[in-house]
Amino acid sequence: MTADTVGGVFTYAQDLAAALDAEVVLATIGPRPGPHAHRDLKLEWMDDPWDDLAVTERWLLEQEEQERPDVVHLNGFAHGAAPFRAPKLVAGHSCVLSWWQAVKGEPAPAEWDVYRRVVRTGIQAADAVIAPTAFMLGELARLYGPLPGGGRVIHNGSPASAAAVPKERFVLAAGRFWDEAKNLATLDAAARGLGAPVLLAGDTAGCSPRHARALGPLAPAELASLRARAAVFAAPARYEPFGLAILEAARAGCSLVLGDIPSLRELWDGAARFVDPGDPDALRAALAEALAAPRPAVERAGRYSPEAMAAAHRALYDELVDVRVAA
Repeated sequence: MTADTVGGVFTYAQDLAAALDAEVVLATIGPRPGPHAHRDLKLEWMDDPWDDLAVTERWLLEQEEQERPDVVHLNGFAHGAAPFRAPKLVAGHSCVLSWWQAVKGEPAPAEWDVYRRVVRTGIQAADAVIAPTAFMLGELARLYGPLPGGGRVIHNGSPASAAAVPKERFVLAAGRFWDEAKNLATLDAAARGLGAPVLLAGDTAGCSPRHARALGPLAPAELASLRARAAVFAAPARYEPFGLAILEAARAGCSLVLGDIPSLRELWDGAARFVDPGDPDALRAALAEALAAPRPAVERAGRYSPEAMAAAHRALYDELVDVRVAA
């Protein structure tokens, strides 16, 4: 199984590997060290990554030759076209073209045409394609053509939180402040006059929130402690194909205030408050309501467990092996 070490895919891969009743060899790629086999090479969405992707492909083929897996699970698109012996599963957690459309409101410019071709080739060469929401699966089909076998939705999962602690009257958010998809600048604007602290965990990259309190990047244990105490978790996202941070907060008993976008409606409708991502006044009102009348999302979060995620993946792995054996 491959995973980059930059974002939530790494957490997904680790949780899935731990929950699967199977031996998993995790091969990580990216600028941050991984705990297993790792290469510090560019990822497909980075600037001019093509030489590094070729090096990564040779390394992954060597790993397959050494480990002889039954299935190659790729948490990226480009290497779906690599000549692996085992059946190839491509998991589409997000992509630049769908991000661009959601955040910029227009198709990605021509500078992303090579990326578009590489991703399309990787998807079309896979034996199966999955995504964590029907929204994301639909985006892959819309942008890159019909998916092998039609594609399949397998929700991500997250372990249950530790024992509950008393909630405190503050709002927590997590993510890169400069990422337009996370839309934390609108949350910063909504924090003005809220009457409760709004804490932002994550990289601010030189940005200075004016009304919320920036905590910077936190260790996992520190962030988990904040989630356990926070009354409300806010994610007014413009683009979020799944949102592990949201699930982790729901598991910790937070009330959710989310951007009103298709993927989050799909997962949390009836268990969260939704707002127009571009309306800080509506966001402020929803946060105040959530603080005054908590609506913890623990029950809904129970649908998205590591066990359910692992069972769905294992069933698909078995299908892929059975088809290959039958052929």
